[in-house]
Amino acid sequence: MTLGRYTLLVVAAVATLVAAAWPLLPPDAAFRGAVAAGAALAALNTVLAYSLVVWSASRGTTAFLGAVLGGMVGRMGLMLASVVALVLGLELPKVPLAVSLLVFFVLFLVLELTILHRRTTPAGAR
Repeated sequence: MTLGRYTLLVVAAVATLVAAAWPLLPPDAAFRGAVAAGAALAALNTVLAYSLVVWSASRGTTAFLGAVLGGMVGRMGLMLASVVALVLGLELPKVPLAVSLLVFFVLFLVLELTILHRRTTPAGAR
């Protein structure tokens, strides 16, 4: 799957799930903003992770491990800084932000691993 198609799939998943959950959320704007921000952060994280894997897949093992492991550290730092900025700077509620971020993170982790497994498994072995 190309990076563009993966990004489109992630954006469609976020839009669909947030739209489905929107009527169930409290009408508080900060709460809803925290849910949307958590979903957006998780989406950005998974697109960055997938792009690093796709970029490094055709390179050597050293480049692959450097991109994946270095990218993981960089993305963790970016996520931490983003959450701190959202909680302290924009004063978004912590719990809905954390729950949304974790739910979407797990969903996208499963999606990413499934797609990468299909990319690397020979067609006859599936």
